[in-house]
Amino acid sequence: MRRRRLIATGIASALALGALAACAPGDSGGAQPTNGPASSGEVTTDIASLGDVELTVWDQEVRGSQNDALESLNKAFQDKYPNVTIKRVKQSNDDLQQQLQLALSGDDVPDVAQVNNARGDMGQYVAAGQLVDLEPYAKAYGWSDRFSDSVLAKVRYSSDGKTFGEGNLYGLPQTGEIVGLFYSKSKLEALGAELPATWTDYFAILDKAKAAGEQPMVLGNIEKWPAFHVFGPLQANYVPADDIVKLGMGNAGADWMAQGNVDAMTQFAKWGTEGYFGSSPNGTDYDPAWAEFGKGTGVFLPAGSWVGADLEAIMGDDLGFMAPPAGLDGQLATTGGTGIPFAIPAKAKNPDVAAAYLDFITTDEAMKIIADNGGFPVNNAAELAPASGVNKEIYEAFDKVSNEGTLLPYLDYATPSFADTAGQGFQEALGGQRSPEEVLQAFQDDYGRFVGE
Repeated sequence: MRRRRLIATGIASALALGALAACAPGDSGGAQPTNGPASSGEVTTDIASLGDVELTVWDQEVRGSQNDALESLNKAFQDKYPNVTIKRVKQSNDDLQQQLQLALSGDDVPDVAQVNNARGDMGQYVAAGQLVDLEPYAKAYGWSDRFSDSVLAKVRYSSDGKTFGEGNLYGLPQTGEIVGLFYSKSKLEALGAELPATWTDYFAILDKAKAAGEQPMVLGNIEKWPAFHVFGPLQANYVPADDIVKLGMGNAGADWMAQGNVDAMTQFAKWGTEGYFGSSPNGTDYDPAWAEFGKGTGVFLPAGSWVGADLEAIMGDDLGFMAPPAGLDGQLATTGGTGIPFAIPAKAKNPDVAAAYLDFITTDEAMKIIADNGGFPVNNAAELAPASGVNKEIYEAFDKVSNEGTLLPYLDYATPSFADTAGQGFQEALGGQRSPEEVLQAFQDDYGRFVGE
C-alpha cells in the first residue's frame, strides 16, 4: 500500500538529508534556483514560442491504470505542443525517491518529478532551495480555483521548510485517497442498525455487534502504520480539526496531552483491550486482515480507499463505504491525502514547460482521463465517480470531505521520527502495555522536540 512505502521512505530521506535542513533558502549551503519564477518572478505560458524542448519527467505511475492514464496525457500534451518531446523515466516509488535525492544535489535533474510531500522529502528539499516555488505559476494558471484548499495544504510549505500546510506551493497532485469506514450491509441489517449519523451512533453499533457475538471492527496492525488510520478519524470526534492539522503536520501550537487527545486515546485503547478488533490486532498482518473482512469477519473495517476495488471483488454489493461521522467541529474531518505530487526541481532546464505540463495533467479533462482509466481523481471526484459500486461512495466521500470539511493529514507527517514513535505507541495502547497518558506523553515529547517547545 502507498502509505506503508511513504513512511519508510520519509524516514530514510529525513536521515539522509538531515544536513540539508540547516541550509535555509538563501544560504550559500543550499542549492538555489537558477531559472524560472523562483528567481525571476516571470512566467511564460506560451509554450509554443519556446522552440524545440525535451521535457524529462520522472514518475512512479507504473501500475496498469496509472500508467495508462499518464501515457494518454503525455501523448495529448505532445499533440498540443508539437515542439515538446517528453522523455519519461518511470520506476517504483522507492527507487524514484532515492534517485531524486541524489539528483537534486547535482546539476543533472529532471524537469518534472514526483516528490513525496512529507517533511522528510519535500520539506527538506524546500528548505534546501531544491524545488521551484510554484506560486507564480499557480496564479498564472488559476490552480487555487481548480483545487480545494484542503488538498493544496498538502503541498504547501514555508520557504524555510519549517511550516507544513501553509505558505507557497511546491507540487500538484493528480489523485486522491481517503480513510473511512468500509462495512458489511448484510451484517448491519442483521443487527437492525442503520449507517451511523454521529460518532455516538457508531459507538452504539459497535457495542451492539459485540453483544451479538460479532467482531465489531477489523484491524491488522503488525506493521504498526494501520493503527494510524483508525486513530486519525477517531481523534476528530474529540479534538478540533485545526489542532489535528497542527499536530499531524508538525507545526507548533497544539498539545498531544490536551484532554481531547486523552479521551481519543482512551477510547482507542478500550477498543484494543476489550476485543473490538478481535483477539490479536497487533499480531495480524494488514493484507490478511482486510481479506478476512472481505470473507465475513467483522462489521466495519476502518481503512483507506486503496483497498476498495479488491474488497468489492470479494464482497460485491454487500460492501459499503462511508466517511466517518462529523467531528467535534460539526464538520466532516478524516484522514486522507493525495497521490504523490508532481514538482519542478530548482535546476530544471525547462521550468516554464514543466509548469505547463503540471497544469495540463491536472485539468478537468485530465481528471476525466484518470477516472476513465480506473484512477481516483483528486478533483471533480463526485462528478467523475462510477455509476454504482463502492468506488462511487469513496469518490463522493472524498469530494465532500475535501471541499466541505477537512482532509486531515496522515499523523506520521508530523516529524521525521513520528512514524516510529506513534507506531510503537499505538501498539502499546492496543495491547494495554502503557496507559493512554503514557503513550501520549511519548507523542508530545517527539512533537515538542521537533517544534522547539
